[in-house]
Amino acid sequence: MRKSHRKLKAGEIVVLAEVPLGLLDGLPKEDQRAISNIVGKPIRLNEYDSEGRAELEFTDCDGGIHFIYVSPDTIRVA
Repeated sequence: MRKSHRKLKAGEIVVLAEVPLGLLDGLPKEDQRAISNIVGKPIRLNEYDSEGRAELEFTDCDGGIHFIYVSPDTIRVA
């Protein structure tokens, strides 16, 4: 995976390059499917939390809104 040379900013459209290990563990099948389906697709970077994780927001094919928190190393500019 290519790392960005700059920190992506809140509000930017980014791409989740891969599902981080353990992210899907214990989630309902619908959530697992929704997260897996957004890999490689443009989604919004909302902000960074206090631990430095990127908060990503996306809407699934059924109109459900999701928020996930991932390491900035797993995202890149869209």
